[in-house]
Amino acid sequence: MSQDGQCAADARDPGAAVVAVTFPMPAGLVFDWHTHDDHQLAWAASGVLTVRTAACAWALPPSRALWIPAGVRHETLSAGAAVMRTLYVRPGLCPIDWPDCTPVAASPLLAELIGYLEAPGLRAGARGHAEALLVDLLQPVAMAAIEVGMPAEGPARQVATALSDDPADARTLAEWGRAVGASERTLARGFVAGAGLPFGRWRALLRLQAALPGLAAGEPVGNVARRVGYESVSAFVAAFRRQTGLTPARYFRGPGGPGGPGGPGGPGGPGGPGPA
Repeated sequence: MSQDGQCAADARDPGAAVVAVTFPMPAGLVFDWHTHDDHQLAWAASGVLTVRTAACAWALPPSRALWIPAGVRHETLSAGAAVMRTLYVRPGLCPIDWPDCTPVAASPLLAELIGYLEAPGLRAGARGHAEALLVDLLQPVAMAAIEVGMPAEGPARQVATALSDDPADARTLAEWGRAVGASERTLARGFVAGAGLPFGRWRALLRLQAALPGLAAGEPVGNVARRVGYESVSAFVAAFRRQTGLTPARYFRGPGGPGGPGGPGGPGGPGGPGPA
């Protein structure tokens, strides 16, 4: 089976609308950029997944899953150890036709249903009922993606790539210009033209995006804030709220309460699914 599960999806029962696959993901594993002929629902039974498209990134704790429409190019990775359970959904046999990646609430019932659909030897009638229930359970939730475009080429791209590797680097645009052999004005124009944002705003968003996996994993906000370049927790929380409308704690709160790791329905909590 390929790392992205496409072989499993291709080998399904011809009458099945959905196939479920489990991927244990050691820390640092990346399913590199790819597309699927099927829709995909990506969910972390434990740990945290990051899913990236060309313009957006989502950090998904066990309380959230992401609907990825067929044909959307994306990559999936885990900064720490995780278990991804994913559903591949045949477009012609599913009434959901959301055109964009859409976060959904991963309720305990949805978690159980994903495991049920993965069980071998499921009768056609039982599978049909489960697939119909799945459609009812996929409820979009507000989860602001932090979009960070990248300059396509030139010195601005060099700077953007370096900052992606180390978001806490505090060099000014003039200092970066000396490092890459370009004027401050050239770099400023490169970010506006290539990323659609002034450099300062772009770097702020990059830092917030880089903070998502740590926050979703339940790391202390202060540790995450310092790692991505903020000198104070209050400044980081204020920036996060300006972008998402929520504090970090509320952003990752599970549906109907604390559904993240350790909470009801989360790994380590009552009724929480464990690794397959």
